[in-house]
Amino acid sequence: MKKFHQVLQIVLLVYFLLYLVFFMAFDTLGGLFGMQEVTSQSMVTILLIGFVLFLINWGIGKAVSSSQNSKINKMEIEINKLKAKIYDFEHPDLPEKPKSAPTKSSEPESGTLPPRQNFTKD
Repeated sequence: MKKFHQVLQIVLLVYFLLYLVFFMAFDTLGGLFGMQEVTSQSMVTILLIGFVLFLINWGIGKAVSSSQNSKINKMEIEINKLKAKIYDFEHPDLPEKPKSAPTKSSEPESGTLPPRQNFTKD
């Protein structure tokens, strides 16, 4: 698909280059094609053909880029999986330490202490 996109870009370029050369040298080349003068109908036809070629080229370009993006995303996922495997090999599973229950402090709770008294001198 990528090659086809490149070929289509070249075809579009050649089409518009021939279009430009033909109308720049219309006096000499117009008689070869049996055209007496340039009409708006012929201009519209040529431009519409070029526009259709451009749209096809643009659509294929979008398809190629989305295809490449999906390939890149798949490769990134695969790389991340490989990194995870390497990490697992380098850091084998260690037995988990048993979680100890939180120890109670030896100090009495502050709720049993009497409130502080302020002594002032008069």
